[in-house]
Amino acid sequence: MATVLKVFDKWKEFLAERVSQAGHAGMSEETIAKLAFQIGEFLSNKVDPENEQERLLKELWDAGDEQEKQTIARLMVKLVDKG
Repeated sequence: MATVLKVFDKWKEFLAERVSQAGHAGMSEETIAKLAFQIGEFLSNKVDPENEQERLLKELWDAGDEQEKQTIARLMVKLVDKG
């Protein structure tokens, strides 16, 4: 279980770095949210979840309509954007 959490924490750390870089590059929150949505679509369609957290996110993503997916994307950005 600790390994799974470390992997998920690494993924969140990676996402946080990318969100920070996008903000420093002058991208608006709306643009960052749109990119997060596009990344979510790509991951859902092309990447097999490797742990329970990723599987849960995929299942939530797949169950949602477009507006709900946009909410998930915004929440993921908010989750990692602590600055």
